[in-house]
This record gives sequence, C-alpha cells and structure tokens, in this order.
Amino acid sequence: MGSSERYILALDQGTTSSRAILFDSRQNIVEVAQKEFVQHYPREGWVEHDPLEIYSSQYGVMMEVLIRSGVDPSRLAGIGITNQRETTILWDKETGRPVYNAVVWQCRRTAPIVEQLKAEGMEEYIRSVTGLVPDAYFSATKIKWILDEVPGLRARAEKGEILFGTVDSWLVWNLTGGKAHVTDYTNASRTMLYNIHTLDWDEELLRRLDIPRCMLPRVVDSSSVYGTTSIKGVEVPIAGIAGDQQAALFGQTCFEKGETKNTYGTGCFLLMNTGDTPCRSKNGLLTTIAVGLGGKVQYALEGSVFVGGAVIQWLRDEMRFLGESKDAEYYAQKVPDTGGVYLVPAFTGLGAPYWDMYARGAILGITRGTRREHIIRAAQESIAYQSMDLVRAMEKDTGLTLSQLKVDGGASRDLFLMQFQADMLDMSICRPVIRETTALGAAYLAGLATGVWENTSQIRSSWASDLVLTPSMDPVRRQQLAAGWRKAVGRSLAWAEE
Repeated sequence: MGSSERYILALDQGTTSSRAILFDSRQNIVEVAQKEFVQHYPREGWVEHDPLEIYSSQYGVMMEVLIRSGVDPSRLAGIGITNQRETTILWDKETGRPVYNAVVWQCRRTAPIVEQLKAEGMEEYIRSVTGLVPDAYFSATKIKWILDEVPGLRARAEKGEILFGTVDSWLVWNLTGGKAHVTDYTNASRTMLYNIHTLDWDEELLRRLDIPRCMLPRVVDSSSVYGTTSIKGVEVPIAGIAGDQQAALFGQTCFEKGETKNTYGTGCFLLMNTGDTPCRSKNGLLTTIAVGLGGKVQYALEGSVFVGGAVIQWLRDEMRFLGESKDAEYYAQKVPDTGGVYLVPAFTGLGAPYWDMYARGAILGITRGTRREHIIRAAQESIAYQSMDLVRAMEKDTGLTLSQLKVDGGASRDLFLMQFQADMLDMSICRPVIRETTALGAAYLAGLATGVWENTSQIRSSWASDLVLTPSMDPVRRQQLAAGWRKAVGRSLAWAEE
C-alpha cells in the first residue's frame, strides 16, 4: 500500500445481507465484511425489512472494513452504493424515523392495486412511459399501499413531512445526516413512477396512485458527488449509486451497445446495454436505464429467470439428491447426457419470454433407466436453457447477434454449467477475475466521479477475465436439445389453471 494509494469503498446493500468491499485503485479487493439481517414475513406473500437494521448493518460493515484493513479514512477517494432494487421506505423528514417497515421487492401485497390499474386500462401507458410491465414488484404500488394504510400519513406527505426512497436514497440520506435526498437514474427507473424518456417523475402516474410529488427524491447521475459522510472526523464523498443489476452490468464493463451480462444467482438476471435509445420489447423483457453519466443515460433490456440456482437448492433441500450445491457439477458429469430427461423449474410460474403464472415445474422423459445423476444434470441444464431463451428474446428485440456473454454470480463457478451455456448459445462465455461485479460497478462509478479513474476506457483496460469458454457442440445436437426444451416447456405451461 503506497502512501499515495487511494481507495474506493463499495457498499452493497442486498436483500438478505449488507456488505462492504474496499477496493484499491488497481481494482483489487483489499477487505470485505458482511452482515445478514432479519427477514420479516408478517403474512403469506408479504416480505418486510426494518429500515433501521438495513442502515445499522450497512454502517457496521463499512466501519469493520476500515478497521480491519487499517486504511485511514483520509485515503478514501469516495463511497459507491449499490442496492436491492424496488424495496420501498417512507420516513419522517424531521426525525428520520421510518413510518413503516421497508416493503421488499419480493412482496406481493400490492397485487390488487396492480390489478386495479390494469382494469383501468393503464397497462399500455405504464409500459410506454416507464418501460416496465405493471407488477407488484416495483415501488409505486408499495408507496400507495403505505400511504393508504398508515392513518393520517398521506396528509402529512402532502405537507412535505414524509420522504420516500428506495434503499440507496435511505442510505445516502442517513450517511449525509439528512442533507441529500437523492436517487440515481437506474433506481428511479425501477419505481414504475419515472418516465424513462423525459427523465422526470410522471405526473399521470403520481395522480393515479395519489402520491405527492414532494415526497420523491431528486434524480441524479449514477456517478457524481451527492454529499459527504463523516468517518472519524474525515468528510468522505458519496459519489456513485446504481441498482444491483445495473451495477453488475457496469462492473462487467458493458459500456457499449450490445454488450451483455448474465448473473447466475438464486434467479438469473440478463441485461443488455442498448445504448442511447430505449428498446421496446416484444418478447416480455423490461426496458430500463443502464446508467446515467454526465446528464445522459444509456438504456438496457432486462430479462429475469425466476428459478436459476434455486433449482439446485431444491434438489439439495427438498429432494435430498445432494449434500451441497457445489456437488451438482460433479454428479452432472457422471453421465454423458440426461438420457432424454428435461427438468422445467417453473416452481412459481415462468418469466420472460413465456410470462405464464400458471406454469408449474415438470420432469419429463423419465424411463426405467433414469438415475439421480440424470435429473441433477437436467436441473443444471435448465438454468442454461432458460438463459438461452432470454438471450434469443433480446436478439429478436434488438436485431443484434451476440458473440459473447459475460457471466458472474455464484453459479458462474460451475464449469459444467458454463460450458453447456456456451454450447447452447453458440457463443463464448467470459467470466471476470473479480466475481464481485455488483460492488465493483459501484466502485467504478464512485471512482469516475472522484478522479481515481479518468474514464471508462481506463477502467476497461484493467478489467480482466479469468475464464473464456468457447462452444464445442455439434450444431445438429444443439438444435435437438433446444427443440426438446421447447417441447418440455410446452408441457408445463398453464398447468395450474382451473
């Protein structure tokens, strides 16, 4: 650690834990700290967090990283924040106390409000203005629900006494001692209240949902100094914000139109940078803002697979086929193929490009010779097939043919899965040296704003991959497997309909 070395601190506030990662100017990870926090399930389908615990756990790991690393706060160039998206917090402007628990992105309690909007014919308007499909996932209906439920709250909000923020806004507000009430373009684009074309909060949606505009944060660049936080008497700039999937896209250096990354976690999130113009999907993908730099935005297409790595957890916990998730790779390679077995993990329906809430999981093609290894392999392959469906939908929407997919997330460790993905997509798979791409993206944004890195070209030049896999499957075999997958999905659709 040279005496002039400058560091960037990334705060990664996730759904189940808060993490802090300290990077040096050469993009090396210096120190990491993580703390899990409580998930509250007050009713079936409801998910909440305590906003004070979100902040205290995030503050705690921030301090822990600095103490453990021995880096003096004066050497911190800036702090970058990335966060679980859509989660909604309302708090009292005077006291800073939350008026209700955080309503988490996974929470389905506002589905009736969404159904009401659709019944009023708002679906097309919402899609054209926000780039999103009307869903309880996004923040807008959560804000309305809290304002409706807490007595007297809407009147107080109209007087300017109550503030709304996604998790990034809540952290910045607390870190700056209430001086900055901001959110960045990427998080704003996930609220279902933001016009991604005019880059402003949408009056019509605010009116329909009866949400006072004065509650909303100011929307700012993803890379800019928003304020400072005091650490041991040193004022450290907070200089980068992006929602987790957009941060991962940036951390994967997908700065140009057509560059695409897939995060393999519990679910899979595929994002493609579509450049300066938003691409309206005809295949059930979402249009969103990729990043805001210098007052200009780049757009992205986003598709999600609901059950990615979760299918392996299911084999481990419910079916008892595995002792540990990482064993799936070993068992999958004990057989040359699945013996004609397909597993469609539609446990909670299917997302893009099918969008069938009534689809259910299915294992097809079982014969007397089917063994545990065949089913494990079929589960592994299902993750790649679902991601393949998303990539093909993106190619159709954009007219671009991809040559490479950048990968990250826990399951990107699995070489069997990554090779099968390369084979089914017929394109190279590239995995970065630093798998912490979400935190790295937040660090890049803060480092750009504080002069640690001059520009995106400099960042790209020091970004490195540790693995590139190229396709090696016979094209006829690829077509046969893809056709079998489509047939299997067809069998699982509409299963739970009355």
